[in-house]
Amino acid sequence: MGRVQGKRAFVTGAAQGLGAAIARKLAQEGAQVTLTDVNVDKVESATAAINADFPGSARAFAQDVREESEWETRLSLAAEAMGGLNILVNNAGIGTLGSVEDTPYAEWRRVFDIDLDSVFLGCKYALPLMRRTGEPGSIVNISSIAGLIASHNYAAYNAAKAGVWMLSKSVALHGARMRPQIRCNSVHPTFIKTPILDGLAGALGQEEAYAKLARQVPLGRLGEPDDVAYLVLYLASDESNFVTGAEFKVDGGISAM
Repeated sequence: MGRVQGKRAFVTGAAQGLGAAIARKLAQEGAQVTLTDVNVDKVESATAAINADFPGSARAFAQDVREESEWETRLSLAAEAMGGLNILVNNAGIGTLGSVEDTPYAEWRRVFDIDLDSVFLGCKYALPLMRRTGEPGSIVNISSIAGLIASHNYAAYNAAKAGVWMLSKSVALHGARMRPQIRCNSVHPTFIKTPILDGLAGALGQEEAYAKLARQVPLGRLGEPDDVAYLVLYLASDESNFVTGAEFKVDGGISAM
């Protein structure tokens, strides 16, 4: 039996990077998984790759996480296809550079729409379906170490990811009152080898940029997508059934400095 055998999961931003790794790990451990992303071709490709190894375990939907109506329809379709919903992983997100002075208001709003407002919408519309499934559930919100530790040039990203951290606690307290109970926790990675780092590489090139970032990490290296996926697997599983309202750092020791 897998660690999430028989559970049904919904993972956003699952076309690549963390989302794809999380979806694969859940399928590998026995869950039915719905992958969504605004990039239709890539999310369908990621889903096909999972089904090649774990036949019939995954399905894909196009989803713009900024759109409230799409949350309602995609979650309902997924729950119908999977026979319920136990796990929500709010992973979709973007990164942006800029101080409070340098960041255009339109860019501030775009980051909040995707990184924070989508988490609100996901929790809002997943909770009724999870209750209806009639089993304990787990919501895992992917924040960032940048939601706990500020930087001068991540104004929008710092603020949005900090919002995910605190929203997760509110959802956890709300879910604890439910029957069956729904747990909620946040995950805070540092630099992980995913496409979100491409924008940070800039003119340096990937190899040099990765080396520069790794020098900031006490363990001396960047994280891999599976480093986050294994933690999400734990939080999604019944192994963590007394864990809610907590934040989990996957940061190679940065926050200990």
